[in-house]
Amino acid sequence: MRAMVTGGAGFIGSALVRRLVADGANVLNFDKLTYAGNLSTIAACAGRDNYAFIQGDVAESAEMARAFDDFRPDVVFHLAAESHVDRSIDGPGAFIRANILGTYTLLEVALAYWQQGREPTFRVILISTDEVYGSLPETGAFSEETAYAPNSPYSASKAAADHLGRAWCQTFGLPVINTNCSNNYGPFQHPEKLIPTIIRSALAGKPIPIYGAGSNIRDWIYVDDHVQGLLDVARAGRLGERYNLGGRAEITNLELANRLCAAIDILRPKADGTSYADQIAFVADRPGHDQRYAVDSTKAETELTWRRRETLETGLERTVQWYLEHQEWLAPDTGQSRLGLRRTGQ
Repeated sequence: MRAMVTGGAGFIGSALVRRLVADGANVLNFDKLTYAGNLSTIAACAGRDNYAFIQGDVAESAEMARAFDDFRPDVVFHLAAESHVDRSIDGPGAFIRANILGTYTLLEVALAYWQQGREPTFRVILISTDEVYGSLPETGAFSEETAYAPNSPYSASKAAADHLGRAWCQTFGLPVINTNCSNNYGPFQHPEKLIPTIIRSALAGKPIPIYGAGSNIRDWIYVDDHVQGLLDVARAGRLGERYNLGGRAEITNLELANRLCAAIDILRPKADGTSYADQIAFVADRPGHDQRYAVDSTKAETELTWRRRETLETGLERTVQWYLEHQEWLAPDTGQSRLGLRRTGQ
């Protein structure tokens, strides 16, 4: 496999790159190295004969075209994106450029490359989020047939990217497959995300910020399980189809914080014997905060025989242990983890 990964220095992208390189695929990592990209996430790949890195912008067609022409991929995993909801509320423009214009540019370059007939088995995997579906009531789950109803600038930009992928497949025949995943977690996640924020705040003895009453429900998937799903989609997914990849692990944000604190209590107990959960503090809710996500992965499980290896319990334990062993990863907190307030006047 000659695999091009856009956004391969980010959280999910780097996990995919590490797996592909370890499996012996020839990999080109194309990443702009914004604040969310970090070369240390793929340090283990540096110097390998089957790995190359290009610092580039997916929204710049000339840069993308050179990468395609020089590397000649037979599969592209498109993960390059702005992905933080709070940041999208504070500054939507970067999300419009990266997620919509960037995806359009990628599709146009990929189409020109594919039409040259160089790679008859060529395909593009567009990786997206369950947030494009909006918010669920107390019951039910997102399926591939669920209508889109994005509620944040981030999810709206990803929904647009998904629709572009479908349109380029239906109109021009470009071999595209879309995937939509639930919340990912695991090693190397950017420190402003929820789980690293909880762990960092707990260890620092600071308040652990939880939006609203902590009642919002998310479905969580361990990042390596998501990566396996993407590989299964690339291997056996049907062109023009969409596959949901979820963890079947729903939990409220408050219960998630309590579970993480309980795990740290065991692995790094406080000297005074109190629980880290005592540091949980509720903060003003995020504007337009979706109440519940749940992902039905039956299609991927049935057609691709994809299976998750980690339960929420085992995945969280592995995650906490990794961050305790790599606390330097939690250090680069800019102090701006909670954004999304300027445009609503809060």
